[in-house]
Amino acid sequence: MSSKTSEGPYQMRIYERPNFQGQMMEFSDDCESVQENFCSRDIYSCNVMEGYWTLYEHPNYRGRQYFMRPGEYRMFSDWGATCATTGSFRKITEF
Repeated sequence: MSSKTSEGPYQMRIYERPNFQGQMMEFSDDCESVQENFCSRDIYSCNVMEGYWTLYEHPNYRGRQYFMRPGEYRMFSDWGATCATTGSFRKITEF
């Protein structure tokens, strides 16, 4: 069984408010603690510019997972979450 690996670029912007408002940070690598890097646990909107990502409800890649493909997510409900709390996220490198 072979899996596809992705070495391509990864780029995602996260925002502290809906509709890409408020504080923004851009990431191109995994983040095991959103709160330590973003000074908040809440991500209200997100723009996945390149690559595929998994968002996790808790730090250290634990809890509910949300699959993020390239696109604009104006509100956390756009990626299936029931609240804005996000603990960590990482790149998907194998499919």
